[in-house]
Amino acid sequence: MPTEYLKRILTSRVYDVAIESALEAAPGISSRINNTVLLKREDTQPVFSFKLRGAYNKMAKLSSEQLRHGVIAASAGNHAQGVALAARKLGCRAVIVMPVTAPRLKIEAVERLGGEVVLHGDSFTDAHTHACELERAESLTFVHPFDDPDVIAGQGTVAMEILRQHQRHIDAIFVPVGGGGLIAGVAAYVKALRPDIKVIGVETEDSSVMAQSVAAGHRVTLDDVGLFSDGTAVKLAGVETFRLAQQYVDDFIQVDTDALCAAIKDVFQDTRSVLEPAGALAVAGAKRYAAQHEWRGKTLVAITSGANMNFDRLRFVAERADVGEAREAVFALTIPEERGSFLRLCEAIGNRAVTEFNYRISDAKRAHVFVGLQIKSASETEMLADLFRDRGFGVLDLSSNELAKTHLRYMVGGKSPLSDHELLLRFEFPERPGALIKFLGAMSPEWNISLFHYRNQGDDYGRILVGIQVPPADTDAFQHFLKELGYPHWDESDNPAYSLFL
Repeated sequence: MPTEYLKRILTSRVYDVAIESALEAAPGISSRINNTVLLKREDTQPVFSFKLRGAYNKMAKLSSEQLRHGVIAASAGNHAQGVALAARKLGCRAVIVMPVTAPRLKIEAVERLGGEVVLHGDSFTDAHTHACELERAESLTFVHPFDDPDVIAGQGTVAMEILRQHQRHIDAIFVPVGGGGLIAGVAAYVKALRPDIKVIGVETEDSSVMAQSVAAGHRVTLDDVGLFSDGTAVKLAGVETFRLAQQYVDDFIQVDTDALCAAIKDVFQDTRSVLEPAGALAVAGAKRYAAQHEWRGKTLVAITSGANMNFDRLRFVAERADVGEAREAVFALTIPEERGSFLRLCEAIGNRAVTEFNYRISDAKRAHVFVGLQIKSASETEMLADLFRDRGFGVLDLSSNELAKTHLRYMVGGKSPLSDHELLLRFEFPERPGALIKFLGAMSPEWNISLFHYRNQGDDYGRILVGIQVPPADTDAFQHFLKELGYPHWDESDNPAYSLFL
C-alpha cells in the first residue's frame, strides 16, 4: 500500500498561504464529451497556481538558521511566485533565478511579492545551474520546484481536497505533468485511499518526459521540449517524482498545442476564467482520453493548475482554438485558372462561414487557394474534401499542418525562380533581443536567406520560418550550424504546402 506519503500529506502546512480551491462542475465540457467533468480550480490560488502549496510546505519546515540565511529557487514563473509568497509569509530572503526568456508578467509578480529576481540563461536548465552556484556561494537553501518529498507532499494536498469534496464515485483524475511534483503527490494519496480511481498524467506531445521515462523504465532526458506549455517544459523528471509516478500512475496521454488552445476556450466558456497552457493540460487530456476510450457517463476530475497567462498570447490561442476543437478545417485547393472557377468554388463552399481565404496566381493554367472553413465536427473535414474533389478541385487537407497554420496563412508571395537549393526550416527562437543576431552571426555568408516569416504571437519564444539557399556541397556544414545554434527546429523542405504555395 502506498502509505509512505499519507502522513506527509495529511500534516502538510499549506493553508497559511493556500486556499482550499473549489471543485466545480464544467457543464459545457461535460455535455460536449458526454461525461461529468469537474474542475479542481488551482488557478484560483493567491499566485494563480498550485505551486505555493509545495513551496510553503518545504519552507515552513526549515530551521530558523536556514530561514535566517534565506532560500533560493530556479523557476520560469509559477514556482518562483510560490517561493516568493512563502518567503514573505515566513519573513525570509528569497532569491529567484529565472531564464531571461521568462514572461515579464511572471517576473513582475515575483518582484511584487518581495523576491530578488536574477535573470540568467535561456532555459530552466541554465537558471537551475546558476541557482546551484548561488546556493553554495551565499549559503542559501535550495527549494526544488518538484523533486523534494516536502514539495511533493504539499502538492498532494490537492488530492486530499478532491476526495473530501467529492466523496461519491470518481472514475479518473487527470493531472498536468512537468517535472512530476503534482502527479506524484496526487497519485500517492489517491492510491492509498481510493485505489479504484485512475490517475492519468497529461503531457504535451513535445514534452512527454515522464511518459517516456516510465515506458523506458528509467529517467530519460529530452533533447528539446516544446515551449508553448512553459509551465511543464521539463527535459528531465525528478528522481523521486519518477519513482512515485512509475509505481502509482495508471496511464499517460499527450495532447498538442491546438488541443490546449481549445481547452483554454472550453474552460473560459464554462467559468469565464482564462487558464495558461499548462493550466489547461488536464482538461485537454480528459477530452482526448474520453474520446479515445469511448467513455460515456463517467465522472472525471481535471486539475486546472494555473492561470498565469500573458495577455498577448491570447491572440494565438484564439486563432488555434477552433482547429483544436475541430471547429475549423484548413485546405489548399487547386483550381483551374479560367473564368467561372471562383464561382464554382464559392458554390461548393455554400453557406459555410469562411475563416481564411488567400489566393495567388500560380501559372497560366491553375491557381492555389488557401481556405479556412468553420465546421461542427472533425468528420466534416473529410466530407468537405470529398465535395471539393467531386467538383474537380485538387485538395490538400492542412488542418494538422503546423507550417500552414503558423506561417503560411499570413504570408503573401509565391514561388520564385531564384530559389535554387532552398531549404525551408521552422525555428523556435527565444523571444528576446539578440536571438536573431545570434542566428545570422552563426550562419555562413555563403548561404542566402531566400524567405523569412515571423509574427509576434505573444509567446515566450518566437516562431520563425526561414528559407536558406545551401549548396549540396555544404550539407554537412549546415547540419553542424544547426547543432551549434541549439534552437529547436524542423525541416519543412518536403512539406506539401511549401511545394504548392512557395
